[in-house]
Amino acid sequence: MHAYAHSSFRARALSRLSHHLQLLSPGRSLGLQGPSTIYFRVRASSSPQQQEHKVAMANSKLEQIIPALCEVVPSLSASSQKGQAGKVAVIGGCREYTGAPFFSAISALKVGADLAHVFCTQGAATVIKSYSPEIIVHPILQESYAIDGDEASVKGKVLVEIEKWLGRFDCLIIGPGLGRDPFLLDCIKEVIKSARNENIPLILDGDGLFFITHHPDLVCGYPLAILTPNKNEHKHLVAKMMSGPKKWQDVPDNDMEGQLKDLAKQMGGLTIIQKGKADYISDGTSVFVSDFFGSPRRCGGQGDVLSGSVGVFMTWARDFFARSGNSKARAHVEQSLFRNPAMIASLGGSLLLRKAASEAYNKKKRSMVTTDIIELIGDSMEEWFPA
Repeated sequence: MHAYAHSSFRARALSRLSHHLQLLSPGRSLGLQGPSTIYFRVRASSSPQQQEHKVAMANSKLEQIIPALCEVVPSLSASSQKGQAGKVAVIGGCREYTGAPFFSAISALKVGADLAHVFCTQGAATVIKSYSPEIIVHPILQESYAIDGDEASVKGKVLVEIEKWLGRFDCLIIGPGLGRDPFLLDCIKEVIKSARNENIPLILDGDGLFFITHHPDLVCGYPLAILTPNKNEHKHLVAKMMSGPKKWQDVPDNDMEGQLKDLAKQMGGLTIIQKGKADYISDGTSVFVSDFFGSPRRCGGQGDVLSGSVGVFMTWARDFFARSGNSKARAHVEQSLFRNPAMIASLGGSLLLRKAASEAYNKKKRSMVTTDIIELIGDSMEEWFPA
């Protein structure tokens, strides 16, 4: 992108951001002028001055973060070709779970990826296809109950079909709606190995995390891997990988930042997003706490939106570092954010989900569901990263 275009792009984004970062009088839920609202769970004993200071600090951080993320998000151009903005694949979807892979894939498209594929079982394919014509669905995966014949032969055929596509993707999202069928998970083990050999980024969520908890060696030491555990999934990983309690129920809740940093370091420098009221993000060298915006509504499927969003930002972040050289844009990103594309992707996906969820909650309150969040991804992207 030309320097002038980048400068104009950042200026428009910062102007929009500044418009929405004007403080109002603090209260239990602290509002920002415009459609955005930052929800802070402030203790009742907190003074108005303390509450106002917290909002001011959040605003200050956003004013630093968003312009830097603008450098990473590619601009749209009439000369662009299909696929340049990202090609992602979701590995997941079985008879019981068809919504999760759809949420992940459609979120990737709403964020700005050009193409989204879903590799699922035959029993899930027709259902997922019926949700959206924009998603390319591959009914390739097999579950144990459906295998008629030699398992090794069937496994070989499944892997051949998946691996002939792998080189076309910028990122794999493994786990949404995957299920825990032993044969299916055995195939996933080989997919992860192949993706790692080809340096394809991996986002692991849901049942993908369950699998990795039992086979952490598959991703340990792989800097292009991002894990997205919730609180309990995080505790399972800590119990598996760290010295200390070996039952996940006994893992303490205190010092979440230090615990997460140690876990990411123990796993060889991959990146972990520990989801919750605040999202804790670490690659073993630093920790970022993403507590902007958000929603008190805990409808199912938000983690799938996160995985799709992070997958797209990972594609963009890697591409940015590959083409930026020693430019001022790169220096801006490294000084304001991180040098690690996985950390940038995690932050971008976290912020976007939290903002879209906040906007959806403002409109729907208790009736908010994940599709309401997905419908507001585009507006949230345009507000922060104008096309």
